Amino acid sequence: MSHLIEVNNVTHRYDHHKVLEDVSFTITEGDFVGLVGPNGSGKTTIIKLMLGLEKVQKGSITAFNKPIEKFHNKGHISFVSQKANSFSRDFPATAKEVVSMGLTTKASVWRPTTKKYEYLIFEALDRVNMLKYANHNIGDLSGGQQQRIFIARAIVNNPKLLILDEPTVGVDTENVEQFYQLLSQLNRELGITLILVSHDIGTITTHVNDLLCLNKSVHYHGNPNDFENMTDEQRSIIYGHTMNTITHHH
Repeated sequence: MSHLIEVNNVTHRYDHHKVLEDVSFTITEGDFVGLVGPNGSGKTTIIKLMLGLEKVQKGSITAFNKPIEKFHNKGHISFVSQKANSFSRDFPATAKEVVSMGLTTKASVWRPTTKKYEYLIFEALDRVNMLKYANHNIGDLSGGQQQRIFIARAIVNNPKLLILDEPTVGVDTENVEQFYQLLSQLNRELGITLILVSHDIGTITTHVNDLLCLNKSVHYHGNPNDFENMTDEQRSIIYGHTMNTITHHH
């Protein structure tokens, strides 16, 4: 398996505040990676750097074997942000129209959708079990349903890497497990490499196959089962932060 992302000795500052220090790791094709860490650990910053939204100050990042500053095939990487707390329910668009926005690199969303692109839109909606809501206004859907629509928008271009930042924010507890199962299905069936940013270590360790603990530097990167089998004290030392893991039973 090839490396899709390689982060090498990255250090990053905001003014005089160091948010990342000598961070190195690789993301391998086909992996489902859980990126965890306490607030202020640098998770958001490393995501921005991997997406090319901020310039690397020290060290290097390569995406698909190209330096991130020279990587221009943005269709290979999709991003789903925390949308539930900020999305306007008055936004005048159907679920189908929202998903079509993911095709703006191929066809203008303002032009009539061709049969070819309509097929891709419906296929993406079907992948996230939201096909029957294609013509529903996005604002009328629940938080969990909206997030599925945004995942459909992210995968409609058939990306190789999907990055999700706290995707279960705004999703009711009883639907969180179904949501993680959906992500696992996308990883298995479509072969999409996933990076899932989360605070919920107890839940994601049962779904991801690679766990990356970040707290300004990398404190752990490896098998989530090995991490899960440690004592809370051992995990706290590795995690770089006092923690108690809560195991969720479904």
